[in-house]
Amino acid sequence: MAFAQLTCRESLRDIEACLSTQAAKLYHCGIRSPVKRTTLADANERRDWRIYAEFAQRLITQARKLYATEDLGLELSNTVYALDSTTIDLCLSLFPWAPFRRTKAAVKMHTLLDLRGAIPGFIHISDGKLHDVNALDLLIPEPGAIYVMDRGYLDFERLFTLHQAGAFFVTRARKNNDFRRVYSAPSDRAQGIICDQTVVLAGFYSHQSYPIHLRRIRFRDPETGKTFVFLTNLFGPPAQTICALYKARWQVELFFKWIKQHLRIKKFFGTSENAVKVQIRTAVSVCVLVAIVKKRLNLDTSLYTLLQIFSVTLFERIPLNADFLDTNYNHEKTMNSNQLNLFGS
Repeated sequence: MAFAQLTCRESLRDIEACLSTQAAKLYHCGIRSPVKRTTLADANERRDWRIYAEFAQRLITQARKLYATEDLGLELSNTVYALDSTTIDLCLSLFPWAPFRRTKAAVKMHTLLDLRGAIPGFIHISDGKLHDVNALDLLIPEPGAIYVMDRGYLDFERLFTLHQAGAFFVTRARKNNDFRRVYSAPSDRAQGIICDQTVVLAGFYSHQSYPIHLRRIRFRDPETGKTFVFLTNLFGPPAQTICALYKARWQVELFFKWIKQHLRIKKFFGTSENAVKVQIRTAVSVCVLVAIVKKRLNLDTSLYTLLQIFSVTLFERIPLNADFLDTNYNHEKTMNSNQLNLFGS
């Protein structure tokens, strides 16, 4: 099957069957044999990871502009971020610069994900020992933005810094947090809202760290029966919106799962800190590039399917969106002069 006739409705098995043909085309393009692992490792060791970080950031800026008008379905105009980290396990003997456990090494990928388009706005790569809450010190708070985090980021002094910067947060309370109720708003138990309260911290040190009112919402998920207690400094929206905001945080987990499974950042070509950072930043760049193409071509296709199709049509002389149309594409010659055709007949 010719690559020009591939469509979104064809199975991934058909795409994979074309890989052998693609390999032959790579041969004619000048790549005579598979690229050696040591060649890639040496390249990742020598090239500064900051180049790739800057390139990824430029792509992220473009992508966020494209997805800025995406509807979150929450009737909010604020920018909404989900903050979380994922741990990538490594071999301690090969990666001694990334300590984690006594017999294990690891790196952490701290990510601030813009929920409009699931675009990473901030990424920091550290060793496995850096606690998640320390990532808050690396952020530059954006006034008016909403930061959604799990309770691993519950540090009242740092949360008060976010509040003073004009930003909002939604997180979960711990069981040992001590609160004093100031006011209770009407709650809708039919929607799972057990209580919607204005509270202050009752502990001496916690009250010094966060001396003003907080909003405390107890929610029982009708589907699972689990109960969650949310803390926020966002008092305007209804309680259901706060619960929906925290549920939307799951997108950052899906982002980590996708980038690990499909962009191969579990195995690294080089063993130095620079090589690991280069490979992770390159994977992020690929993810953002696919998201940009999807938006610019208005494609209603998953990122995984797009990635698979692009990987086997990279050297085809056809428009990118031709693979996703329901019509056959015929390459027409546009050169009628006597000049030689660079790509042949």
